[in-house]
Formats: sequence, C-alpha cells, structure tokens
Amino acid sequence: MQFDTDLTGKLLIALPGIGDDRFKRSVILLCAHTPEFAMGIVLNKPMEGVDLQDLMEQMGIRMEISLRGVRVLEGGPVAQERGFVLHTDDVICDGATIEVDGDICMTATKDILSMIGSIAPPRQSVFALGYAGWGAGQLEAELADNAWIVCEPDTDLIFGGAYENKWRHAMTRMGIDPSRFQSGAGNA
Repeated sequence: MQFDTDLTGKLLIALPGIGDDRFKRSVILLCAHTPEFAMGIVLNKPMEGVDLQDLMEQMGIRMEISLRGVRVLEGGPVAQERGFVLHTDDVICDGATIEVDGDICMTATKDILSMIGSIAPPRQSVFALGYAGWGAGQLEAELADNAWIVCEPDTDLIFGGAYENKWRHAMTRMGIDPSRFQSGAGNA
C-alpha cells in the first residue's frame, strides 16, 4: 500500500466491520503518521475505577488543584504503562511537546502532568495510558479495507467527556446514520 497522505491530526472512526474488538466503535486522534508508522490516542474509552488524581498521587506529582473525577483513557493497546497527554497549545514543555494539529499538542512527560495539576493548566487536556500503533503500510491497508473512515477533529471529540456518545457523534458529523449499519450478515 502506497503512502499518499499524511493524516496527522485527523480522526479515525472505526466502522462496524473493523474485525478487532479492541477498536470496536473507537474514535482515535492520529498524533503521527509517516510512511514508517502511525500512532494515535483512543478518545472514547475511559478506564474503569481510575481517575487522574489517584494516578498523579501514585506518581508523587504535587497538585495545586483537585483532579478527582477526571477520567483516564485507555489510549490503545501499545505501551499501556506509558502516559500521553493531548492538550491545547497554551502550555508547552520545551523539547517534549509535539504539535499534532493547529492548537492540539501531545506531551508524554511528568512535566505536563505537573502543569495540569497547577493553578495554570492547559485550557483543555485529556490523559491516556497507552496508544494505538501501526507499522509501515498497516494503517493504509486498514483504510483500503474499510475498517476506518477519516474525519476532521473537533474539540468535543478530543476533549469532551461524553465518551459513550463520541463514536455516534463522529459518525453523524460525517453524515452517516450509525443505526443504518447491520449488526450481522443477512440471508440471500
């Protein structure tokens, strides 16, 4: 499969026939996309029983504000012990923050967590453990197999808390009625 377009900053929306239960009804922000690899963060799968305050306390990160109830996302099946923060560009960690698209950035250091727990956090942020990754040509092959559709991001899909509605919201933004998909094979 040939690499034609850099999809960094775009959203991947899983189609019903994706064939991988780990990504069923997923909405993923692609943070990097090159001919060699692609990596993204799943935006709509919060972890059960984990909030950001507990995680930061376990890591010994001092907080000036309460983060009780702020959800931690399952960012994907790769490197689930590593944390990734998607955030607005009003807070930057020199040498560690990468621009994803426009005012959306990603940082994977403790410094960004300290900033999130400060009295001057980024305007918007979301924390995920793990990421979704693809090798050379793998994402392109999945796109050709109609496992994903691509759309432009919006702040509700990236930072919003209505996790159970993000997939449906992304589909309807694309003009697709999710209720029209068949859940199983029919008879001819």
